[in-house]
Parts: sequence; structure tokens; C-alpha cells
Amino acid sequence: MEISKEKILQIKNLKKHFSIDRKTVLKAVDGITFDIHKGETFGLVGESGCGKSTAGRTILGLYEATDGEVIFKDKSVHDKKSKKDLKELNQNMQMIFQDPYASLNPRMTVIDIISEGLDIHGLVKDKTERVNRVNELLEIVGLNREHRNRYPHEFSGGQRQRIGIARALAVNPEFIVADEPISALDVSIQAQVVNLLKELQEERNLTYLFIAHDLSMVRHISDRVGVMYLGNMAEIATSEALYDDPLHPYTQILLSAVPVPDPELERTRKRIEVKGELPSPIDPPSGCVFRTRCPFATDICSEEKPEFKERKPGHFVACHMHDDRYKDKFTQN
Repeated sequence: MEISKEKILQIKNLKKHFSIDRKTVLKAVDGITFDIHKGETFGLVGESGCGKSTAGRTILGLYEATDGEVIFKDKSVHDKKSKKDLKELNQNMQMIFQDPYASLNPRMTVIDIISEGLDIHGLVKDKTERVNRVNELLEIVGLNREHRNRYPHEFSGGQRQRIGIARALAVNPEFIVADEPISALDVSIQAQVVNLLKELQEERNLTYLFIAHDLSMVRHISDRVGVMYLGNMAEIATSEALYDDPLHPYTQILLSAVPVPDPELERTRKRIEVKGELPSPIDPPSGCVFRTRCPFATDICSEEKPEFKERKPGHFVACHMHDDRYKDKFTQN
């Protein structure tokens, strides 16, 4: 499917901080900026605890933003708005959750789970239309219409995730946040769900924010990829550019840990070792948040936060190594 130049979503300096107590603040998302174009899949990756799931929920308005803006089709997601505006945003922006075991109400039948959005938004006129619509959605995601009267515990993990996808599709959204939608599934099922998401995108002109930690799967599904580290954006590029020419040391480390299918190449290629443990978002390092684990860090990295800037066409990175002012400080590496 052709990706539009139209920006369906603009995220500007988005922050989400959680107050632990009167003095302690956890900076889960700490000033990220990027756009998503209509019809594309934007992959958001990073290790556990980097803030990617919190970013997804804040973008949808499930969490109130601490600072910054999320603009969906020229409308602010976080502004005080009328019930009508809020309802319209909720219909156009949906989420597929990570855990298919926890995200479906065990006391509700499949028909009630899927048609909840239909009822809220008044998209069906009567019970017959409601049943027909749910039957259609079940068949779209590869399930049988007879499944509609069953409960979630009667399904496998992959089937439950298909129910979650049907629920998200029910209200005909334009944008979907898929929050690690395959991480809880068997490897044999993961590819099926990813292929289903790609097919649905083609058929329905959907736009995805695909959150994951599996870099190989993200490469398979994403048009562009953003790499997050400790609440900050480290790098954004097209999928091809990011994998062929990663600029940020953190991205290079992540990619060096991904196995390659060629046994000879796998034996000989060099892995980049990462130092230490992930710092706490309660007390992030000064300057560059990655400096405490970076094999190339110098004094400037602790003194000044790197600017997130376009260093090659369409390729953004936050790293002093790629800043002309400081390149001489890294020549010894």
C-alpha cells in the first residue's frame, strides 16, 4: 500500500511522568518527537522499561500527557474537548493490547466484547445488525461466526489476540496502536498474527504504531522505525536505513544481538557488548541518557544532552558522535 505524505499523527516533545511520592518522579517518557504518515507502520522498539508502551497509551489519551502535544488529524488528543470530539477520537484511534489473556473480560462473551464499541458509538441499528457485524468481523480475523457465544477462556492465545484485533476493527478506526501484540504468543503463531495485521492494513488503509522489542519482526512489518531508550528517542529512520546503517550506538548494540540465518556469518560477526544495567527512569543519567552503557562515551556525553536531529535525509539520531562540533572527541574510538 502506498504511504501518504499526509501526517495523520504528530507527536511533539511528549512527556509522561509519574509521581511516586512528593519528591520522586518517574520519567517514563521524557520528550519524544516524531510523525506518523497515513498508511504507514511506524515501529517503536527498545528494551523493557524504555517507555514505549507508556508512549503508546499516552498518544491514545489513555494517560494524560505531562507535557507536549499529540495531534491527530489536526485535533489535539489531550486538549479539554467536548464529549463529541472525545468520542470521535476514540472511534478513530484504537489499541490492540499486549496480553490477550488479560485484555479480554472473562465474564463477557465474544459477541459482547467485540460489539462494545459498536454499541457505544451507535454503529448498529438493532440486534440482527449487531450479530451480522460481529460475524463479519470474526471471519475477517480468521475465526468462525459460531465462536461469538463463547467466553475468552475457551480460546488459545492466538485466537484471543484475533478477538482483540476484531474488537479494535469494529469501529472502523484509521489508526491503531499495537502494543507488543505478539510477544505473549507462541513463535509459530506470531507470523500468522503479523501477516493478518498487514493484510488488514492493505484492505482498510490502516495506520499502525507497532510497539515491540523483537527487532527482526519490526523490520518485517515496519516502514519506519523509532528506537527508544530510557524515555528518550535515540534514532528514527526507514526500516532499511536503520538495519543497514544504524547511527546510534544503542541501535548498533541491539542489532548486533539479533541472530542472522547464515551460520557462517553468525559465527564470524562481531557483537557489540553493552555495559552495565539499564538506569532507573527515576534518576536518569545527566547529558546523554545512554552514556553510562555506551562503549564510545566521552566527557561531552555527561555534560550535554545530544540534540535529536536529522543527520541524513529522513534519518534522525540523538548522539554527539554525529554532531560536527564534537566529532573530533570520538576519533580515538
